[in-house]
Parts: sequence; C-alpha cells; structure tokens
Amino acid sequence: MRSRKVGIDLGTANTIVYVDGQGIVLREPSVVAKKSTTGEVVAVGSDARAMIGRTPGSIQAIRPMKDGVIADYDTTAAMMKYFLSKVVGNSKPNVMVCVPSGVTEVEKRAVIEATQNAGANEAYLIEEPFAAAIGAGLPVMDPTGSMVVDIGGGTTDVATISLGGIVSSRSIRMAGDKFDESIIAYVRQNFSLLIGERTAEQMKIEIGSASIESAKQLGEMSIRGRDLISGLPKTVDLSAQNVAEAIHEDIEEIVTAIKETLEATSPEIAADIIDHGIVLTGGGALLKNLADVISDSTKVPVFVAQDALDCVAIGTGESLKNLDVIKRHK
Repeated sequence: MRSRKVGIDLGTANTIVYVDGQGIVLREPSVVAKKSTTGEVVAVGSDARAMIGRTPGSIQAIRPMKDGVIADYDTTAAMMKYFLSKVVGNSKPNVMVCVPSGVTEVEKRAVIEATQNAGANEAYLIEEPFAAAIGAGLPVMDPTGSMVVDIGGGTTDVATISLGGIVSSRSIRMAGDKFDESIIAYVRQNFSLLIGERTAEQMKIEIGSASIESAKQLGEMSIRGRDLISGLPKTVDLSAQNVAEAIHEDIEEIVTAIKETLEATSPEIAADIIDHGIVLTGGGALLKNLADVISDSTKVPVFVAQDALDCVAIGTGESLKNLDVIKRHK
C-alpha cells in the first residue's frame, strides 16, 4: 500500500497540515498544555491555547517552537504525533516539513527526528520561502526570477528563486510574535498597563498598521490589563497610531532584510523582480499597509498572495509531488 503524503507547516504560532488529494485538513495553534510535575500532555492546539495565561500552577501551556525552530524536542514530537494521528489515523505517511532558510544542520536533524518519532514513514525538509513560493503559484521552476517574503510567527524569510532553487535569501527572527512583544512593551512603557499576548495579538490584527501615517484612519480600541501602579484591573483606549509606533522598528528591520536580499541578487533576477513584483505570504503579510510600506522603500511592486496564511502549507504538500526535483536542489 502506498504511503499517504502529508505536508506540515510547523510554525511558531500555528501548525497547518496539508494532505495530498484533500488539501488543508488541519489548522491549530502550536501550543501544548502539560502537567508541571509529570510532563503528561493535557491538551494540544486550540484547547491548549485557550489555557495560556490562565493555567493553575500544576499545568503549563507552552509553545514548543521558538523562532521557527524546535525549542522543546519532546513536546514538539508529542504535538506532531497528535496532529498526524488526527489527520491520518495510525497510517505512517511520508511527511514534508518546512523549516526557515537560516536553520543549522543540527536544527534540521531535530525536525526530521521529531517527525519520524511522531509516526512518519519518511521525513523530508523544504525551506519555508521556497514552499511559500510554490503555494503562492510562482513559477519556481522557470528560468525567471521570483521574490517571496514569508512573514510567520517566529521568522521572516526573504528569498529570490529561479530554476527550482533559492538564489539569495535572508532569515531574520523578526515576525508576528515580535510585533506582539513590541506592543506589550509599548503599552507597559507609555500607559503603565500590563497586557497579555492574546490582547496584543488582537490589537495587531484589528488595528495594526505598518504605516504610522495611514493608521490615522483605523480608529482605536479599548483594551484591558493590570495597572502597574495600583495593581488593579484597568481599561485603556489605544489608537491605531499607537500600535503602528510600537511596531515601527520591527517593520524597518524586515524592510532592511528585503533590501539586503535584493542587493545580493544578480541584475538579471533583479530585473525580473521589478517586472513581476515581490510576493508576501504568511500571517504577517496581512498586516494593514505593509505591502505599500515595502513598495515605497524598495521601489518595487509588492503583492499579498492569495491565501497568504496557507501558502507555506500548500507549497509543502505540493512539493511532495516533485520530490526528485527537491532532492536534486539540496
């Protein structure tokens, strides 16, 4: 019997699973809740995420992936085993997992071993920006240059691609999670209010903007947290401009990585990119006005991919159909 083919976008914030012939079948937060004393897994995915910041001392809700790589090996393997059994039962599929373009050989080996321990028959790796480009429908096998910027939870991967391989790339540990951290720090510093990760993420999604100027049209939002002076619960109104100011430096860092990747690219590929534009994928691509800010800085057209959140997972799954080509470009 032929092994089923599964693609996994093992993200810092979310894990998305693609099954060949079915498309995307699972989308869950990369969170595991464990008993502090025994290490026994209590909940995985959405159930575990609902526990963040609300667990008693006996339970920890943790994110085993950090900056796109495995931070807690055993917990990651348990999480993958749970997700795989949910989509393919007891069968042992061939699994393609994506990794950031800047990971070390040790980090790559950890992902392969965790995938095999989770129940995979064979485990393969693909670099995130390459998978994102496939999922976004870019002509990765053609002799023409494409550029993709994948902004996930833990990393932003920037790459130029031609003839089935990555020509130049940058991977920086600056993405959606760092935006949340910057918002938390800004609110603490300017409003003496302590807020949690989920509140910061909600602000980013609802009124977050890459442009301070354009944020004026986005209004404001009421948030609740703990007053650092009185120690009591407190509600504060924050404007979209406040959020844009909080993440301004983070956006600048991503723009710099894009510029550096363009500078390392041959004139021929640079000319192709000017013609076809830069494609943004990942959850961070959905930040309001981001495409305009990058386009203004690079003087290159910028587009947000259709199904930006799912591009990496789709590309990871699709790449299993061209395994020989993937192996050839390792």
